[in-house]
Amino acid sequence: MYAGLQELGVANGEDLKETLTNCTEPLKAIEQFQTENGVLLPSLQSALPFLDLHGTPRLEFHQSVFDELREKLLERVSAIALEGKVEERYKKLEDLLEKSFSLVKMPSIQPVVMCVMKHLPKVPEKKLKLVMADKDLYKACAVEVKRQIWQDNQALFGDEVSPLLKQYILEKENILFSNEISVLNNFFSPSPKARRQGEVVQKLTQMIGKNVKLYDMVLQFLRTLFLRTRNVHYCTLRAELLMSLHDLEISEICTVDPCHKFTWCLDACIREKFVDNKRARELQGFLDGVKKGQEQVLGDLSMILCDPFAINTLALSTIRHLQDLVGQDTLPRESPDLLLLLRMLSLGQGAWDMIDSQVFKEPKMEVELITKFLPMLMSFVVDDHTFNVDQKLPSEEKGPIPYPSTIPEAFTKFLQDNRIACEIGLYYILHITKQRNKNAFLRLLPALVETFSDLAFSDIFLHLLTGNLTLLGDEFALEEFCTSLFDGFFLTACSRKDNVHRHVLRLLLHLHHKVAPAKLESLQKALEPTKQSGEAVKELYNQLSEKLELRKPSPAEVTETPSMELPLPTVPTPASR
Repeated sequence: MYAGLQELGVANGEDLKETLTNCTEPLKAIEQFQTENGVLLPSLQSALPFLDLHGTPRLEFHQSVFDELREKLLERVSAIALEGKVEERYKKLEDLLEKSFSLVKMPSIQPVVMCVMKHLPKVPEKKLKLVMADKDLYKACAVEVKRQIWQDNQALFGDEVSPLLKQYILEKENILFSNEISVLNNFFSPSPKARRQGEVVQKLTQMIGKNVKLYDMVLQFLRTLFLRTRNVHYCTLRAELLMSLHDLEISEICTVDPCHKFTWCLDACIREKFVDNKRARELQGFLDGVKKGQEQVLGDLSMILCDPFAINTLALSTIRHLQDLVGQDTLPRESPDLLLLLRMLSLGQGAWDMIDSQVFKEPKMEVELITKFLPMLMSFVVDDHTFNVDQKLPSEEKGPIPYPSTIPEAFTKFLQDNRIACEIGLYYILHITKQRNKNAFLRLLPALVETFSDLAFSDIFLHLLTGNLTLLGDEFALEEFCTSLFDGFFLTACSRKDNVHRHVLRLLLHLHHKVAPAKLESLQKALEPTKQSGEAVKELYNQLSEKLELRKPSPAEVTETPSMELPLPTVPTPASR
């Protein structure tokens, strides 16, 4: 409590104890101690007895004076940090720190010492080491001081950042597995600026401040974790962090990050959920502007393009372009904007391989993706248009051709072998589901059972699909639709993938009342958790079981119903004559 007072020549409790131990007249010794160590103001001495008359203890008075002086001192320190020439102000603060640092462990003085350190751009290394070695001091010091400690201690900084990164990933997963299923409010609904206000992004932004070294450390943590886990949410955080610093106009970092302008432009596209022609040219300019010898920047650009929010925007824009091309009677290879979207999708999807191999070169685009797969998707769009027009014709003019039920074998193979084709194919299926196009959905659904890296069973796709399926709610009453969706798709992966099991249960929790009772019963049996199932699956299954139990009609009381038959009156037999 009195640590450091002796070094400054100020008497403390130990000195009073020693005085009282060795004196013959304790009262005089106490009075002398008070005189020597009290507030040295002559006019005060005559005023103090008035406080005694009012029953105010001296401790209370001195504590009040002390608190007031400390507040004045804190204000003065903050003022010194802003006035005069830079060298002069920092010299004053350094001198003040030298005089006061010995009191840093004294709780009542500690805020002043910490305030001085906070305003010093470079705290002496010796004092930083003393702070770092003491847990309580480290915890009490301002983030400005901690930055100076962290920049030379990556392990300690990693310990501070690690819980935040875990929290961030958990928050993303909680949104994907939320029990609230809606086509209007899904994973991609929040705007980029709203997402950047999240607790983790704001904390990391504050921890980094204007320190380029700390920013580079965080980026290195994100790259390492992305490589270790393949979790694309780390890519989202990489982009969000840069744009959060951009919002605060931290030019010290934004000007040295070569991805800044590209990310800024892409951020605007994500906000609109579409890449327009003007921004497409800007993005292309950044990609084409990567100079020889600077190819390493492609690793960071690919990570930013691997952000699910970027992939979502690029894929939605690709589907929109394909629909426009159908109307213009133009082939995909003739559209520069479409080719740029594919180039960026390819760069984003190749992020992990590029960072892992450290070969910084844009992935080569497969020609067949442009010459065969995309025209095939366009033919599906044409099939829909043709069928819809045919349905609107008068009955006598209608063609006898039903909606196509088969899919080309090449389409299934593309979804299995080509990552970009698979991503675009999945987004096309999301598009037709959102349009409530049941025929097209049932036609293409079998192709999803086997896809590149099981992308059709990824959390993001299943989150969006379950949301879009709510628009086809009435179809769940049909046996054919449920058999195709559940037996033909979902249940093929439930036993081997816990996440699929969870998404199916989420969907049924939302739409169980639409499903035919017999089908619902068989689904309930099929979805029963196994011993290997996670706690989340068991919890969802229990919730579903409870809901289904509540829907069962209560057994009607069996009561004897009075007979509706009236007894026939007995007619006497006429006497025989």
